[in-house]
Amino acid sequence: MRIVKRAATAAALVFLGAGVATVTAQVSNNSNTSETYRQLNLFGDVFERVRAEYVEQVTDEQLIESAINGMLTSLDPHSSYLNRKSFQDMQVQTRGEFGGLGIEVTMENGLIKVVSPIDDTPAFRAGLQPGDLIVQLNGEAVMGLALNEAVEKMRGPVGSDIKVTVRRGEAGEPFEVTLTRAVIKVQSVRYRTEGDIGYIRITSFNEQTQQGLERAITSVQQQLGDKLKGFVLDLRNNPGGLLDQAVSVSDTFLDKGEIVSTRGRKAEEGTRYNAKPGDMIKGMPLIVLVNGGSASASEIVAGALQDHKRALVLGTQSFGKGSVQTIIPLPGHGAMRLTTARYYTPSGRSIQALGITPDIEVHPAKVEDTDQGVARRRESDLRGALRNPDSAAPGQPPKPATTQPAPGPGASNAPAPGAAPKAGAAPGNAANPPAAAPATGENGEPAAAAGQPPFDYQLARALDLLRGVALFQARNTH
Repeated sequence: MRIVKRAATAAALVFLGAGVATVTAQVSNNSNTSETYRQLNLFGDVFERVRAEYVEQVTDEQLIESAINGMLTSLDPHSSYLNRKSFQDMQVQTRGEFGGLGIEVTMENGLIKVVSPIDDTPAFRAGLQPGDLIVQLNGEAVMGLALNEAVEKMRGPVGSDIKVTVRRGEAGEPFEVTLTRAVIKVQSVRYRTEGDIGYIRITSFNEQTQQGLERAITSVQQQLGDKLKGFVLDLRNNPGGLLDQAVSVSDTFLDKGEIVSTRGRKAEEGTRYNAKPGDMIKGMPLIVLVNGGSASASEIVAGALQDHKRALVLGTQSFGKGSVQTIIPLPGHGAMRLTTARYYTPSGRSIQALGITPDIEVHPAKVEDTDQGVARRRESDLRGALRNPDSAAPGQPPKPATTQPAPGPGASNAPAPGAAPKAGAAPGNAANPPAAAPATGENGEPAAAAGQPPFDYQLARALDLLRGVALFQARNTH
């Protein structure tokens, strides 16, 4: 009976924790409580004065929301207040799916320009093409709307219709298409093959990321089979996202050990996340690409794989966001994003304000052939030079050791089924509708002509390195 009473008392303390803490503070530290009330009175005085005398009329809701947001943003750059609309938008981003049309768009001369329709979506099935201009939505002119306003009009309940007026080409006559909104899943994972190497890019970490990663790995393995030499995991310009997805992605390539730990204000609030047995690519060589735009969840993945020596990290110093934010809903309002912990890599290092230092530092660069058009003398040009006994004829160079050269740096095969071109890096740009400008490549460089991906120096170095590692391992096994 005594045990039951103790349990009931403990439950009451948990349930009434906030009230108990307040009473205790009043009794034990009355001076602090008085100071708190004095500061709250100051806030009330300022609130009343602004409401009564500001040059334009403002609502109480505007003032209170701004005050709350000011309190949170003054703590650190990542804490903030989310009103109801912002909270809903954030949920759409992290959930990775919503009711929409399935097009990546941008703004051009006041009109909405289609960057690309996403495969197997209403826009794709209706035949919308890259470069199409959307001039009206449900008979309302798009001219004068901001991009986010137009995007909001295109989104809506699944199964609802919207009439889209489209102009194709400079002199094309506008035509009308009725589209039925469907569930659009944000493709945060893109993939393709680069010769004998699988290339996987993660643009953000949302609820769809782990599923997309598993599909990408399986597809690449099926395409290349025994020819597969390794993977490149591209996390450049990935601003982060959900912690559980970062842990899951890391676990995909790890067989055991700690992935990340978080430590809050109190020692007992710390949490450790460990890998479960099973490496999906079975120990194959792996290179992770990072740059100054790789932040938060991206750094968790890169740090875990680097500390366990499971992957080589290549690129430039990452952003350095080593804190965890908790989204706390506020019933009847929006939510607040509050920094509640710091995270640490498996070796116990904090990357806050420091970032992940790559194992191999490679800056973006352009490669030019400096020998082009320059005539150089060779041994075979010298008078009386000895003939190579392996040559088929005098003056003919010997055959190279490798008869089938690997694809050149940056070259790629056709996209795998289900793969799509890369979308923008930020969460709002990772999928339909808001999109990055189509005239730039994966890292901001100008896009190549004829739909070919632009030359990517960092990726080229990663591919060369992977092939070298694979060749070294193959020779050691013989």
